[in-house]
Amino acid sequence: MHDLVNDYHIAVPTAFYNNEDLNTEATLQHVMHLYTQGVKSVLLCGSTGEQHSLSLAEKLQLLESLDAASFLPDDLEILFGVASIRQKEALELAEKVNASPKITGVLLGFPPYILPSQKEARLYVEVIAKIIEKAIILYNNPRRTGFNLELDTFAELIKLPNIIGIKDAGDSVRIPEMISVADKKIYIYAGGEIDLDKKLALGANRLSSMAGNVYPKEVEAYFLDLLHGKSDDTKNAGIEEKIRSVFAENPIIYIKNEITKQTQIEMGVARSPLGNL
Repeated sequence: MHDLVNDYHIAVPTAFYNNEDLNTEATLQHVMHLYTQGVKSVLLCGSTGEQHSLSLAEKLQLLESLDAASFLPDDLEILFGVASIRQKEALELAEKVNASPKITGVLLGFPPYILPSQKEARLYVEVIAKIIEKAIILYNNPRRTGFNLELDTFAELIKLPNIIGIKDAGDSVRIPEMISVADKKIYIYAGGEIDLDKKLALGANRLSSMAGNVYPKEVEAYFLDLLHGKSDDTKNAGIEEKIRSVFAENPIIYIKNEITKQTQIEMGVARSPLGNL
């Protein structure tokens, strides 16, 4: 049975050196730091806006470093992002991810910029899902890709046995409809903490967190309180202020700077033009 254990994962930023080269060592150091803080699930090569800045070779390098990292604990649930503007490259990455003993699940994103039709996007998912024997979360992010997964297409894709849910950064009012068209119990991942209470009220039941990179325990407690209807405005005021700070300008730059400041793990720069001054 395809499933993922944890309701909450942290979308981990990719570390780069000052020349913008990939820094796998610092990336995995941050993953281990999160684990020591009690985090049980992380997403790499996924949802921090850096997915499409990484070449296929860099994604494979990151994956190889994961597989070689004997220090990573067995009970850490690791998700890996698969997406590409070219289906051929997404398939090559998917094959390697599927073969990795460290990877538990996949966040499967749609190609940016090229605007596939609904049929083309459906076939893209189907051919990739066919070679992945792990749990798959679809990732729909129309603001970044220009493509928006329609409900009819989602209803077809969710029938695939290894697709367990969706992270939808589009219109959250569609959440009840996505639940209603699914032929099974599904997970709806809220992408980030903005308007989290509203997304959970509409039916989202899991969180793909960015702010958790710098406030892992606080964000998890905040999410679980909201999820289980135990929210307290006074208690939540502090973490909500911290979340607003993360998203006030460019979250990836804020997160990297805060990780480096708090842990002395050199997460480095964002790839320009992000971070241009």
